[in-house]
Amino acid sequence: MQIYLVQHGKARGKDVDPARHLTEEGASDVKRIARVAKDYNISVSKIIHSEKARARETAEIFASFLSPAGGASESTGLNPNDSVKNFISNTELSDRLMIVGHLPFMTKLTSYLLTGSEELQIFNFQKGGILCLNKEDAGSSWIIKWSLMPQID
Repeated sequence: MQIYLVQHGKARGKDVDPARHLTEEGASDVKRIARVAKDYNISVSKIIHSEKARARETAEIFASFLSPAGGASESTGLNPNDSVKNFISNTELSDRLMIVGHLPFMTKLTSYLLTGSEELQIFNFQKGGILCLNKEDAGSSWIIKWSLMPQID
């Protein structure tokens, strides 16, 4: 089973845009990563995202390139400071699910899935990038399979 973890793209500052929509650069980065994912034939079954504009817009861009059968939909528990444990207990991590959220939540979710602890920072997300986690079967552990990020530095 694979899941894809995505931090939303770059967004406008709260002082400029209280809803924090994606910037032109943010949308461009997400489109570039989504296009590469499509070119690699990445198959996504469904995309879930927080209710925040920047996560919804990021999810919609990925959906427009990857055409998930389950579409893109809002989900609770994905805000920056939401509980990872509550999210895990209330969400079915189905094969090829893409989760679009925020920091620090995405960092904590990654750490929790890989180590059982939310406290270890084991991956640095970039806005608009994808982290693919893989789990061979129910008894195995999650591993990082690959990542695709807008910047290499």
